[in-house]
Amino acid sequence: MAVRGPRLEFAVGAFLVLALASLLVLALASTNKKFGFGSSSYELTARFTNLGQLRPQAPVKIGGVVIGQVSKIGLDPVKFDSIVTLDIDNEYKDLPADTSAGIFTSGLLGENYIGLSPGGDPEVLKPGEEIAFTQPAVDLLQLVGKYMFSGGGKPAGSDEANSAEAGADASTPPAASPTPEEPTP
Repeated sequence: MAVRGPRLEFAVGAFLVLALASLLVLALASTNKKFGFGSSSYELTARFTNLGQLRPQAPVKIGGVVIGQVSKIGLDPVKFDSIVTLDIDNEYKDLPADTSAGIFTSGLLGENYIGLSPGGDPEVLKPGEEIAFTQPAVDLLQLVGKYMFSGGGKPAGSDEANSAEAGADASTPPAASPTPEEPTP
C-alpha cells in the first residue's frame, strides 16, 4: 500500500527541510567562519614591504597549525607599507610581544600564508597591537632569474677569481721576516 495524501506531503516536506538544513550547515562549515555570540578572535596588525600573492582569508600559522586568517590588507599612505590585519583565534591570545611574522608559500606554487614565530618575551601582544618584526614575501621569479643569470648561483667570475688567487698565492713568496740590521762600519 502506498502512502497518499497528507502523510506523503508531510514526508516530502520533512525531507526537503532536512536537505536544506544539511546544505546550510555544509555551506557555513566551508567558509571557515565562526558563528555564535561574542567574538572568538582578536586582531593584530603587521607591516610588510612586499606581500607577494597574499590575499584576504589567507591562513595564519604557527608551526604549520592554523591559528587565524588574514582579514584585511591595506596601504599606509604615509610610509607606503602594506598593512595586514590578522584575525587570531582567542585560544592563542598569549602570543609574546616579540613574535615575528613572515610571508611564506605552501610548496613551490602553493598559496601564500602568514607564518608567526613566537619569541620569548614575557609581555604579550594585546588586541589591536602591531607585530614589530616582519619578513616580506620572497619573489620566486626574482630568485630563479638571479640564479640563472649569475652562472648557476656562483658569484660572477668566481672560478677565474679563485684560480687567479690560488696562482698568486702559490707564486708569491711569504712575507720576509725582519732581519737584524747589519752593523755599519
